[in-house]
Amino acid sequence: MDTLTRRSQIENLLKESNEPVTGSRLAEIFDVSRQVIVGDIAILRAKGIDIIATPQGYFVPGAGNDDIYTDVIISSHSCIEELEDELFTIVDNGGKVIDVIVDHSVYGEIRSGINVSSRREVENFVGKLKEKGAKPISSLTEGVHLHTIETKDSQTFDEIVKVLKEKGYLIE
Repeated sequence: MDTLTRRSQIENLLKESNEPVTGSRLAEIFDVSRQVIVGDIAILRAKGIDIIATPQGYFVPGAGNDDIYTDVIISSHSCIEELEDELFTIVDNGGKVIDVIVDHSVYGEIRSGINVSSRREVENFVGKLKEKGAKPISSLTEGVHLHTIETKDSQTFDEIVKVLKEKGYLIE
């Protein structure tokens, strides 16, 4: 299979998948190395395909489900306990946190996939931060960050926004 065909098939697979697909799985499907897949993903991103990389694998936000509502919030918190509470609030109210984005003064926009939709996934994510002694990416911008959130509809998103406002996490 030639390179252009493989990249096209990777794009289609990710757009049709309801779940993230690991680089190892893609490498197995296309009988290439994982490093070749990393390069293919970089080129697809450069072409404007919105591919998010998470510890669970690669995915295209909203792919595989036309009934998804997606929007972005601007938020701030000062410690890892507030980060955990913010994520719990989102998932407990029916949201899926796709990513975190910060606007760095030198590097510009930095985006990292989170892809959490349950308490267990939030606990695993925060646990990894604590285990590794890593700081959240929002520490680069004094806690200010954005999240892309997926919900089943705009009403669910609005309810999440309302609760986050009540808790003082949202920046308007």
